[in-house]
Amino acid sequence: MASLLFLTLFALALRCTATLGIPASDATVDVKAFNVANITTTLPGVLIQPVVSEHNTISLPLHAFLIEHTTSKKRFMFDLGMRTDPLNLAPSVSSFFQSGVYSVNAPFKGITELLEEGGIPLESIETVIWSHSHFDHISDMSLWPNTTNLVIGPGTNRSLYPEFPDSALQASDFAGHDVIELNFNNTNITFGGLPAIDYFGDGSFYLLNTPGHLIGHITGLARVTPSTYNQSSTFIVLGADTSHHPGQLRPRPKFQATYPCPAHLLTQSRTSVSTDYFWSPGSDVGVFDVLSREQPLLSIPDLPNSGDADPVTNRVSLDKIADFDANNDFFVILAHDESLIDVLPYFPASLSTWKEDGIKDKVLWGFLDEKNPAFRFGPSA
Repeated sequence: MASLLFLTLFALALRCTATLGIPASDATVDVKAFNVANITTTLPGVLIQPVVSEHNTISLPLHAFLIEHTTSKKRFMFDLGMRTDPLNLAPSVSSFFQSGVYSVNAPFKGITELLEEGGIPLESIETVIWSHSHFDHISDMSLWPNTTNLVIGPGTNRSLYPEFPDSALQASDFAGHDVIELNFNNTNITFGGLPAIDYFGDGSFYLLNTPGHLIGHITGLARVTPSTYNQSSTFIVLGADTSHHPGQLRPRPKFQATYPCPAHLLTQSRTSVSTDYFWSPGSDVGVFDVLSREQPLLSIPDLPNSGDADPVTNRVSLDKIADFDANNDFFVILAHDESLIDVLPYFPASLSTWKEDGIKDKVLWGFLDEKNPAFRFGPSA
């Protein structure tokens, strides 16, 4: 009996180590995704570098996530996409739509309409969690019942227009809702170097502190299958805006070791990826070599008008998220990953079976395929 207990504890310890220090648990959540809209900007250089001349705009999906606690059936949202009337945003944001710097496929249905059409009453959703307070993640909170709580990251700027003319938020973004600001100073949990809060207290869903893109930026970590004696849990990492393109996340040495680039993309990329913009030790003029590339193809801009409040800190957060990305028990979903649009199963489908369905394997290197909408590394196909 003692030896059996030892083996069990040893196996669980191995599971914990394999999953970046996350304790074993049989508590899970279910995750469903929405692509609320697709937004295009004429200033891709504030989000990614380098910008190949043929790709002088960038189109970004706006993902939102419905999450349900498997045991209690409590529902909450992680991010909401954007509101359907962007000209009613605060002037500091709406001016970008008026000038054409931002444009959005129109008309589109907001997340509240998508939920209700899908048979999900808004009253059944206990809480909305903002990964951060940018307009393309917070939608229109005035459409939600006052019973809906709002969770925000530490230090989120709550200044409001018009009292503060440059503010991107308005009174309607908070009015009537209990607002809960997270405090990571009160947690002793850390996964992969990121402070974590156990949202339900049972290991089913964590919030991770991933600063840099904006003050208060947080990431979600959802356990979608339970730990067992002979099998570790699987997780979805809701990476929000730790990066705006999978090419800022990949490839890296750990990632390439776990997920080798498919042969057809190795061959294709030799001529499709411009060596005027991208290089690696194994490259030659006009012939790009993926295998010897040790840094992501794209970087986070360090410019005065960068889309990140603190690019240096955001790079650190992204480096830590990259460790999850290289682990085959974790599926990292970036809020604006254009390569996911044609592959990710959307609501009412569940993402919880991503591993057995092979979804991660299908999308990881998609951004390198010149036929993929996320391809930005050479002349347009």
